[in-house]
Amino acid sequence: MIEAEGLTKFYGPLPAIRDVTFRVERGEVVGFLGPNGAGKSTTIRILTCYMPPTTGVARIEGLDCFEQSLAVRGRVGYLPENVPLYGELTVKGFLRFAAGAKGVEGKRVESEVRRVVGICGLESIAHRIIGHLSKGFRQRVGLAQALLNNPSVLVLDEPTIGLDPTQIIEIRRLIQELREEHTILLSSHILPEVAQICQRVLIINKGQIIATDTPANLTSQLQKSAQIQIQVRGQAEELASALESLSGVHKVSSAETDNKRFFVETDRSRDLRPEIARLVVDKGMDLLELKLVDLSLEDIFMQLVTEEPSQEDTPS
Repeated sequence: MIEAEGLTKFYGPLPAIRDVTFRVERGEVVGFLGPNGAGKSTTIRILTCYMPPTTGVARIEGLDCFEQSLAVRGRVGYLPENVPLYGELTVKGFLRFAAGAKGVEGKRVESEVRRVVGICGLESIAHRIIGHLSKGFRQRVGLAQALLNNPSVLVLDEPTIGLDPTQIIEIRRLIQELREEHTILLSSHILPEVAQICQRVLIINKGQIIATDTPANLTSQLQKSAQIQIQVRGQAEELASALESLSGVHKVSSAETDNKRFFVETDRSRDLRPEIARLVVDKGMDLLELKLVDLSLEDIFMQLVTEEPSQEDTPS
């Protein structure tokens, strides 16, 4: 559905992206992550036909984003980070204009505008001037224009920026519903949001894709040891040293704000939870919590983008 093959883009002598290659299959919701300046915006601009690559090919539904850009634009709904809206128009007036620009037939414009207004919860402000709306509502108007003409692919750049917590939950739910009919590439700095919405993540750093997989698979690849979190009630002063004496335990640390909550780093090859539970009970303490803790998406992201470059990547 979305294909990038060897995408490279130079700005003058400097490469913004180099040999970027990935696929997003039909019906997938894929998160596109990277630090500022990593090449996310350049890649998105190529995929949405705003600029051609220096070398390489981008395709949407098999159509070349450069050679067949008009056909591609009819299949892509794009929500940029800073939504370009006409502040002097009403919400419905702007959506009517956008529908015409996207090739919606005249007799279908009103029904299409009503459809996206309903999807994005804009009924109460449909006749208001856009310039008078809050940032959150303007973001919803931007999402509504991306949905006009029911594109098969949605490219969403920071879709929840500026929204309050209730609106963020609503937009997350909406994106999850949209996956039934749309393929979605979502760029966001809010990593817990990506973990909740996306089935798979692409991570770009210094202009190159450095990882593409599900968060669970990335965790299994990167997490060298298991981490077990426990919370106890009772006299826990000697518990850390007792835990460290267990075979297979590498390190024990207590929470900074709670000296009865411990993090135990162990071999991944063995499940030490039964032994840890017995030890706590034998020490006369109540075991309030015991659980395995996986790497979060933030942990994965930071580990990947802060790794030292290999010798061949280091400038000479």
